[in-house]
Amino acid sequence: MDKRLIFLAGEIKTPPFASAARLEAGFLLRQLQQGISIALPHSRPLPVIGTNCHELRIKDADREWRIIYHIDPEYIVILEVFAKKTRETPQAIIDLCQKRLKEFLA
Repeated sequence: MDKRLIFLAGEIKTPPFASAARLEAGFLLRQLQQGISIALPHSRPLPVIGTNCHELRIKDADREWRIIYHIDPEYIVILEVFAKKTRETPQAIIDLCQKRLKEFLA
């Protein structure tokens, strides 16, 4: 049985995602729902946010998108969707995702 997808924040729509990037994001999220593990270069763990937290890496025509998610036994929880502009994940995004995850788990 597929895991349900829960968006706590953000959207994946065209625009601002280009059509190809939106389709790639949808394909990768569908794999996660089916329990398929995704590794680099498409996904990497983000233990700084919490256990079972990762980021999907979506290349777009003129920018790169990040979808930060948590894998729960029943759900794939989207904590944030943002355009990546720097090499490091901004601390404000990390703090926000930690807060959202804590609220979700409570």
